[in-house]
Amino acid sequence: MTHAQAQQHAATTPHTREKRVRTKPSLVPYVVQREGEEAAPNNLLLTTLGPGKYRLGYADEEPVDRDLRGVLWARCSFGPVDDDKVPTGKPQWRMMHPLRQRATMQAMRCQVCAEPARTPLGYVFLSGPDTVDTCQTPVLTAQPPVCARHVRASAEMCPHLDRRPMVFLAQSAPLYGVNGVGYGYGDQGVQVVDRPDGPLPYSHPLISAVLASQLVRRLSSFRLVDLDELMQELEHAP
Repeated sequence: MTHAQAQQHAATTPHTREKRVRTKPSLVPYVVQREGEEAAPNNLLLTTLGPGKYRLGYADEEPVDRDLRGVLWARCSFGPVDDDKVPTGKPQWRMMHPLRQRATMQAMRCQVCAEPARTPLGYVFLSGPDTVDTCQTPVLTAQPPVCARHVRASAEMCPHLDRRPMVFLAQSAPLYGVNGVGYGYGDQGVQVVDRPDGPLPYSHPLISAVLASQLVRRLSSFRLVDLDELMQELEHAP
């Protein structure tokens, strides 16, 4: 599974060859949704499992519509790819394609290049500065890991990370659950009836009626490190 990314470039001003202006990020993460990739038409239905308990499904459901734990996933179209199988189209920076996010998170692959993300030091997860309270457990993330080659690039190109991310070096990151919305019966038939404030664990009693959009892992046995410190450790790792 290889997903090469576009090479980094910069624009040279007409007045000098030394001054370079980067007009836009040159590296687009594999998980970013592209223009033209849209949610599929809604053809959801509910199967009654018991009093007040339902199972959400599609009228034309296929095995790929569910993850390994049996949770239903939001459908989203896939845009064209280039000769290297890299998604094309204008990036929608604030959105992750739900199925590419699921694929990279499930297999623990880099969210930038989709190659295996394990480094000699463990798995690297990035979060925005001061966005995670490490005193509260568990520490959860919907951001797939990044490989050693793309740690620095991710920190620099993502506005959310602001070039000073929180860096979690984890030895393990078990599956926890999903981000999504809960469905039930309402005035319009099968409709969204619950919008959880945070991730739902796979053990949640209503998980069978959830439509997932992001896979979530729990960071365990991790170390919070400085970005420069991590890069030095990676450079000297065997």
